[in-house]
Amino acid sequence: MAENLKKKIKLVKKSANYLGKRLSRCDICPRNCKVNRLKGEKGYCGTGKEMVVYSTFLHHGEEPGISGQKGSGTIFFSGCNLKCIYCQNYKFSHTVVGKKISEIDLAKIMLNLQEEGAHNINLVTPTHFVPQILNSLSLAFEDGLTIPIVYNTSGYEKKDIVKCLNGIVDIYLTDLKYLDSSLAKQYSKAPKYPKFALKSLLEMNRQVKPLTSENLLKKGVIIRHLVLPNHINESKALLLWIKKNTPKALVSVMFQYQPYFKAYLHPQINRPINYQEYLEIKNFVDELELGGWVQDHNPKEGMAGHYFEPNI
Repeated sequence: MAENLKKKIKLVKKSANYLGKRLSRCDICPRNCKVNRLKGEKGYCGTGKEMVVYSTFLHHGEEPGISGQKGSGTIFFSGCNLKCIYCQNYKFSHTVVGKKISEIDLAKIMLNLQEEGAHNINLVTPTHFVPQILNSLSLAFEDGLTIPIVYNTSGYEKKDIVKCLNGIVDIYLTDLKYLDSSLAKQYSKAPKYPKFALKSLLEMNRQVKPLTSENLLKKGVIIRHLVLPNHINESKALLLWIKKNTPKALVSVMFQYQPYFKAYLHPQINRPINYQEYLEIKNFVDELELGGWVQDHNPKEGMAGHYFEPNI
């Protein structure tokens, strides 16, 4: 085994051990529930000690730099520490629908995805399972996992937890949903989301420098922003923050919003993005000369969890 790989595995085990102990009074996300998940107690995310996975597959609907030709080896975890009221994956993120799996099982899933040709391992909504995932990664690395690791998060992270992923995660694929704490409170019951998301994003940006090969991202940061109807000024302010603070990060501006789940209770977001809103944001992104991708106004359905069934 190469010396660099040995060091990486040692680092993964050290972080897994440290974070695993914190599950006894869980504080690995900003919710700080302080429940004993090691004994099966459940916090805001709805999960205890065991990981729950909803679906795994080669995903061709991610950003081109992630999906490539063969697809991203995507693992959708059930449960969530944020739970936005408009979530399109609500059927397994607001509940814990899926299959309970062991750390050994997850390592095998990763290795199988690599064997199927995945360009990377894409961990979707991993925050509440970080310690367990790290244990699985150490096993997978020992058994030959070599493709990049993508940490696909809502952005509701703690900076100190992200620090524990330094040298382990290759690509951070993070949402940046709000700068306005009142919107974060109204739509995600997380008024401190901007504070935590910005600090953790700066840490992600500090850790990994962009590296591409054959049009695929090998290392770097992608910042996703889902544009909400009637909140164009919020999107503009957020994009300006990115330009000023993380100009080398790739930006993925998304217009696929639909009023899923309980969005109908909020008149301002109870409709899709209209064409005028789309043009205004698209032109603004062009003016800022941000690198990355701007989604079409009417993106194809089937890009996210609302449209697929469990397969595990």
